[in-house]
Amino acid sequence: VHLVESGGGLVQPGGSLRLSCAFSGITFDDYAIAWFRQAPGKEREAVSCLSKSYGSTYYADSVKGRFTISSNTDRNTLYLQMSSLKPEDTAVYYCAAGGTYYCSPYTDSPHPRNYDFWGQGTQVTVSS
Repeated sequence: VHLVESGGGLVQPGGSLRLSCAFSGITFDDYAIAWFRQAPGKEREAVSCLSKSYGSTYYADSVKGRFTISSNTDRNTLYLQMSSLKPEDTAVYYCAAGGTYYCSPYTDSPHPRNYDFWGQGTQVTVSS
């Protein structure tokens, strides 16, 4: 299993970025795919996830209305469109794959311990 994030960079407050997560060895049918982020000195936190088998998505309260998760099944790629970016969005963003149950209406926010496969991360810096 292999996940590779791309699309990070430096952006001014109020700007936009689109992150991509290309993966192999798994499928959207069998796994939930999530975005997590980790800022310096902070714990890794869930940003968003998508489970096609449950037809569900999740967004952290801090990003609702600003971030949108989407997918391209043919390309085995997950996206995170980030708009109205704030300095507090600065972090390393990771995509991860886990059991579909862990992005379903039956669970709370995704937790890193329930995700088995991880990418290497991409840095997002929001600064003027």
